[in-house]
Amino acid sequence: MNVYDFDNTIYDGESAFDFFKFFLKKDKKLIRFLPAVVTAFTKYKFGALSIEEAINKYGQRAVDYYVENPQFHGCIPEFWDKYQKNIKPFYEAVRKDDDLILSCSPEISLEEICKRLNIKNYIGTLINEEEAKIERLCLRENKVKAFFEKYPDAQIDDLYTDSFNDKPLMDISKNVYLVKGNKIKKIK
Repeated sequence: MNVYDFDNTIYDGESAFDFFKFFLKKDKKLIRFLPAVVTAFTKYKFGALSIEEAINKYGQRAVDYYVENPQFHGCIPEFWDKYQKNIKPFYEAVRKDDDLILSCSPEISLEEICKRLNIKNYIGTLINEEEAKIERLCLRENKVKAFFEKYPDAQIDDLYTDSFNDKPLMDISKNVYLVKGNKIKKIK
């Protein structure tokens, strides 16, 4: 099985940040969250954001906004109409039917783009809408846990990622490819 991180791997950019920009145009009140969003993304990129901090300090704000805005679901196709162009061309060349997208991005977002790309397997951050909380933050070692929960007997043949934040996944993969822009380098 080939496993792909999503953001900055097959998607050119951070889809969550693009979602924020997309919704900021629709709801100017979101500007008050800009400093927290920038801080969270910076910490994440440098591996300085713990899972607990991501959930408790930053994630809950996003979940609250998502739950309080029923138009959110209806805007997901509109978002992907605009941003599907950010899927990197290399992915179509290497794509296989049993590919798995394993991402920190919310499953509510991944569902739409995976359907458009004919990807049947994806795991992301899981949000419990009724309780307004993150049930699973799909980050670092949580990616490995989520992978084995869904595919207990599977082996990762090729892992494609942009970040050493995925070191726990790298450790259980036969081959690892680091994706930087449109360049792919085998590192394991």
